[in-house]
Amino acid sequence: MSPLHVKDTTCPSGPAAPRGRFATRVVAMLCFIAALCLFAVSTWIPVKAQIAQILLERAFAQSLVSGKPVRPWSWADTWPVARISVPRLGTSAIVLNGATSEAMAFGPGHLSETPAPGGSGTSVIAAHRDTHFRFLQHVKTGDVIKVERRDGASFRYRVTGLRVADWNRSGIDAHAPGYNLVLSTCYPFDSIVRGSERFIVEAMRIEQTASNTTASPPSID
Repeated sequence: MSPLHVKDTTCPSGPAAPRGRFATRVVAMLCFIAALCLFAVSTWIPVKAQIAQILLERAFAQSLVSGKPVRPWSWADTWPVARISVPRLGTSAIVLNGATSEAMAFGPGHLSETPAPGGSGTSVIAAHRDTHFRFLQHVKTGDVIKVERRDGASFRYRVTGLRVADWNRSGIDAHAPGYNLVLSTCYPFDSIVRGSERFIVEAMRIEQTASNTTASPPSID
């Protein structure tokens, strides 16, 4: 009986080899293009956030003068309501009305169902972990958070706690006694997928620096 001959398919020969090399080059090129697109998107998001903050600063400055909401661009469906800053970290951001996905693409958003910053209860501001609230990972208990509203009222808060909680079990009470502030963002900070956990910074008001405001300010939304 003659031996069984098995065709060796591991090393193509003849005309098939050039086709194999061409296919490999096409796949490599597609991978390169995909990587380039992902890099462009990841770069554009923080750039867009920084450019937006410049326009928001301008609109916020106009609000301080006029006392009225000022849209940062003609088609915007939101407007600046406050500026928050952490002096120790040298960082600040303009806060927008509403915590919708559209608003938070450009800056932190104030949850409209919670009191205005400086008001009685718990005011909640949320933002993305990879742009405007990335600095929250460096906040420490005892840090001072400064808030300036578009009506000119200014407040200082001191951080009283840092914690991680599931988004639907945050324990945040908008009607809690006192004058409280919560800054919230997704967690972990280095994750690239959306999860259910939130990093929560809790603070209590320690000073009201504007003399023409009441302890319970009206809504700024």
